[in-house]
Parts: sequence; C-alpha cells; structure tokens
Amino acid sequence: MYKTFSMELAGRTLSVDIGRVGAQANGCAFMHYGDTTVLSTATASEKPRDGIDFFPLSVEYEEKWYAVGKIPGGFITREGKASENAILTSRVIDRPMRPLFPKDYRNDVTLNNMVMSVDPECRPELVAMLGAAIATSISDIPFDGPCATTQVGMVDGEFIINPNQEQWKSGDLNLTVASTSEKVIMIEAGANEIPENKMIEAIYMAHAVNQEIIKFINQMVAEVGKKKHEYTSCAIPEELFAAMKEIVTPEQMEEAVFTDVKQVREENIRQIKEKLTEAFAENEEWLALLDEAVYQYQKKTVRKMILKDHKRPDGREITQIRPLAAEVDLIPRVHGSAMFTRGQTQICNVTTLAPLSEMQKIDGLDSNETAKRYMHQYNFPAYSVGETKVSRGPGRREIGHGALAERALIAVLPSEEEFPYAIRTVSETFESNGSTSMASTCASCMSLMAAGVPIKKMVAGISCGLVTGDTDDDFVLLTDIQGLEDFFGDMDFKVTGTTDGITAIQMDIKIHGLTRPIVEGAIARCREARLYIMDNCMKPAIAAPRETVNEYAPKIISLQIDPEKIGEVVGQRGKTINEIIARTDVKIDITDDGKVSVCGTDAAMMDKAVEMIKIITTDFEAGQVFKGVVVSIKEFGAFVEFAPGKEGMVHISKISKERINRVEDVLTLGDKVTVVCLGKDKMGRMSFSMKDVAQA
Repeated sequence: MYKTFSMELAGRTLSVDIGRVGAQANGCAFMHYGDTTVLSTATASEKPRDGIDFFPLSVEYEEKWYAVGKIPGGFITREGKASENAILTSRVIDRPMRPLFPKDYRNDVTLNNMVMSVDPECRPELVAMLGAAIATSISDIPFDGPCATTQVGMVDGEFIINPNQEQWKSGDLNLTVASTSEKVIMIEAGANEIPENKMIEAIYMAHAVNQEIIKFINQMVAEVGKKKHEYTSCAIPEELFAAMKEIVTPEQMEEAVFTDVKQVREENIRQIKEKLTEAFAENEEWLALLDEAVYQYQKKTVRKMILKDHKRPDGREITQIRPLAAEVDLIPRVHGSAMFTRGQTQICNVTTLAPLSEMQKIDGLDSNETAKRYMHQYNFPAYSVGETKVSRGPGRREIGHGALAERALIAVLPSEEEFPYAIRTVSETFESNGSTSMASTCASCMSLMAAGVPIKKMVAGISCGLVTGDTDDDFVLLTDIQGLEDFFGDMDFKVTGTTDGITAIQMDIKIHGLTRPIVEGAIARCREARLYIMDNCMKPAIAAPRETVNEYAPKIISLQIDPEKIGEVVGQRGKTINEIIARTDVKIDITDDGKVSVCGTDAAMMDKAVEMIKIITTDFEAGQVFKGVVVSIKEFGAFVEFAPGKEGMVHISKISKERINRVEDVLTLGDKVTVVCLGKDKMGRMSFSMKDVAQA
C-alpha cells in the first residue's frame, strides 16, 4: 500500500505518492503537478567515504525524451549527456539542500530527479526541486529540513506564482526562491531590470508560499518519514585544535592569513603546515586530519577578525572594492574584446558576431525554447589559480558561471530586428581570487560595446559576502569578497544590473538561511558597488557602444520580401540562392515570414546580392530597366539573364534600331547588356528590348 498526499499550489494540484515506487531508496517521492511527473529519490552510502574533507553530495536532473513524446535523434537513440538546462537545474537543487546536511557528514548522498512527463503548464524543474526536498525529508538520511522552492514570473507588471513554460520564457522575471521554515536559503533570478524594492517584494512573496509547502512536507514527514540514521562524525577533535594553538598561536595565524597577496598567504600557510607536520610526526591520526584542521583554524581566525573587529584579510574596509582596471581592444582582429580586473581577479572577454543562422539550436523538453541567439561561455583554466591540471572541458561550475553572466546581459541586448546578429561572448579567466562570474559580466558588457553591439544600457555585477555570529542580529556584510572570504564566509550573494534595476541574482550560502535584513542589505550593497564600478572603471574604458561593428565583423543587410516569393529566391533545389552566393561571396538567411539577411564583408558584393534578390522578387512591369548577360542565342532572338534564375527574351527585331539578319551579328554569349521590360509575350515569357532603352 502506498499513500498519496495532495495540496493546491498556485491553482494546480500537487500530489506526492510515497511508497508506490522506489522502495529500496532511502527516500522516494513520485511527484505529480498537473500532468508533469517527476520521480525524485534520495540515497546514501552506509559508511563515510575515506580520505575526503567535504560532503560528497551529487544532484542529478535527468530529462527523458519520452516525457514530451520524442525519440532522441542520432544513431544512438537514447539520452546522452546532460543538457545545459539539466546541469543548471541540478545546481539550483543542490544549493539550498547542501547547507542542511550535517557539516561533519561524509557519506555519499545522491539526489536523483527523473522527468517522466511534461505538462507545459507545470515546469518540471520546479517539481524536481520540491521532489528532492521531499525525498530527503522523509528518508533516514540526516537532514535539517525541510526546505521548499517557489518560482515567480512577471507578465505585464504582475507577479505570477509558478508560471508556466511560456510565461517563464516571455516574462520580465525568472525568480526561484528556496526557504526553510524561517529564512530564505537560496535565490536565483534573471530579470528585465527589476527595481530592487520590487525584487525584494517578489522574493518574500515566494517565501510566503514556501511556508505553506513546508507545512505540507512536515505532514508527510510526520506520517511516513523514517527515523534518521546514526553516522560517523568526521569533525576535527578539539584536542587537535588545542595542540595546534600551542604551536601556532592565534596571533601567528592571524599574521599569516591577513595579507592582500594570495601567493604570500599560501606560502605562510605552507610553512605553518610544515611546522605542525614536524610537531605531530608521531601521531598518524592527527597527521591525516591536519589539512582540514589548518583550514578550520584559518576559518575561525578570519571569521573572528571580520565579525569582531571588521578587519578583512587584505586590510580593506567592509564596503571597499579592490583596485579596478578595464581596457578594450586588447586582442587584435577579433570582433570585440575587453579585459576587466578587480584585485587578483582578471577576465578577458571576446565577442564574435555571426548571422542569425548560427544561433545555438536547443532541442529540449521546453517547446518554447528552441534557439539561443546570445551565448556566453566561461572558461576557468588551472593556471588562473596557480595550479597545474589538464583541461577536460567545462564542468558544472563553468557552465553555471557562464549562464549567470549570460543572464545578466540578456535584458539589455538589442532585438533581432534592431541588430540581426547571433552573438557569442567568451570569458577567459586569466587570474582568479573571488567572483570571476561578476568580473565576466563587466568584461562581457564592455566587449559587446567594443564590438558595436548597441546594448541599451551598461551592466555591472558584484558579489557581497557575509559573516554571522551567534544571533540573527550579529552579522557583517562584505562588499566584493575575495576567495578567502568566500571559502570562510557564510554567503556569496551575486547581483548584476543597470542603473535602473537588477538583471540577475545568484545566492549561495553555507548556513541555514538569511534574515530579511541581510537580504535587503546585500541587495542594497550590491547596487551601490555596481554603480561605483560602472562610473569609476567601465565608463572611462568605454562609455557607450560603438556606432558600427568592428571592421573584421561580418556586415548584415536586412530586407523583407513577400513570403510567397521565397521559393523564387531559393529556386529549384536551391539553385538560385546558391548562384547568388557563388557570384557575390555572401551568406543569405531567409526566415519563413520573408525576412532576408545578407551577410558579408564586401559592401559592394552585399549590395549586388541585395539587388539580385530585389529583382527576383519584383513584380515586373513594362518600362523597368535591367542589366543582364546574354546566356542563349536563337534564330529569333537572345535570352538575357538579369538575375540568377531569371531570364527574358529580346526578339531579333528589338536588338538594334537598324535591321539585322542574324542575332550573332550584334550579340555573343556572355555579353553584358541593358534592356527594358516590355511585359510578357504570348508564351508568358518576359519580353525585353535593347533598342528602346533610351526611351525608358
């Protein structure tokens, strides 16, 4: 027997089957929201994984093609590697869940979410977020939950709770908020310049809905939840900390970590580890824990100094931004480039422009999203943090950082009609010490402007950190956190936006949620900082988009033709359009509604191609003058091609004002001639005259 729990959520029924499937998992929730169905499971290993100093949590979001009635394409007709959407969804599920597991828990845990059916009215990503929380809450896995997630959209200025796929795609806000029973624990947002106060209103509207969901989950836990299992704690023994402090005093540790040069700090810590290793050489148990113990010692030292004395490791004030620098055009021959430096974080971004036909095609479970015109990609090589490691391609972190910076700029991009280009920006991390995704946002914005992309407004981003004390009122917000403050702090709150509002948010925390004063304070602090960055760093480098695209970028001419004429431009089996391309060396894209884009680097050849297309799609009238080439000679006249695939006949009597006996006496194949249209002859062919051109 299984049990079904139901609640009404945003006008639809959410139902959860417990005990119906997946009985051998530690926890399993068979989720139904409308006709969207997701199977969420939580499993844990019996013993901790040896030799690690972190919690090994894996989150998977599996998109099954049968969920939308499709068979995967290609030779291997089965699902392949996770899509970008699946990876980003896994990250959003991970972020609110991870802080709620015990900090000393080292058992492997996997949260798997399998999308089995998709109802366009109920987004499967949201169902998976709820399913992961429910499966873990009712399981025997130690978890200080539950947590719940709500999404908020905005259409025509009105908030929509848990919008459908179309509203999510076309609205002005994509906000995802996760909460515990008391606090907000995760925020993810993309927005069309939403003012800060409006964003806060939306966040706490979602938080209120989350409280109803948490009551629903608590009901399930009370009725079918399992007792949490015992586990082996991997906490560092207090005796080890006490012994370390006798060898390295808190004052010595403070001196070691408080420097603005990352390499100096790392060398200081290396010497401390070396000293402690010698001291504990006879204690193998302590030696095995030494790396984590030194890390914890650093963490306690940094947190104490920030919280009590407002002293940061590099000596900055809590609102102070590290030294800034920006420049454009540092990479020759690319379409646009810019470099943004903030302290020891440095990003170089390169922009590439291409015809709209080179947009990224998306084949996923959301039928509303089939292509991506703007693509931002982020790379994080090992040398940027002074390490050596072979590159294996982008991981989940790189994909997530790239998506955040991409989301930050979408709101200010020109429309396809205003700027008919596909746009790709790539952020190369040259150096990293905190918040490279926000540096990528600044570098991308400048790179786009340098490339001549007419973005509507400048966008900048910054990250705000947090150190908390024993009470909710005891906290310090830190503007522009560096790596050490990120590692040892409680929050990485990233906000991007223009002078008028927010375009993206991503919040990661390590504690059990944030109070409203912290959320409001972080958002306000980020606004103040991003305006400072724009005014004092970005605008002096490049204040506005360039008037024209870079000389090496392709140029595009757009025109509109009658959709019924598309076949004439394309020709049989593409013969006509391929002939235009061969003659002019351009690229031509035509959409189903008759929008034509001619792309090339030679302006004269582009104009020639446009003229050909206009001629082909013209409804011919008597009196029109054309230039063409003689392509065929008959006894009765000559055929002149005046555009690819378009020919008309000049009767022998219309070639010259004087009488001629043979066409060949005046014309030869390949001759370029000017003709005037006489209309259509009795056979329906275009009839031309050479001798009447002067009169036209």
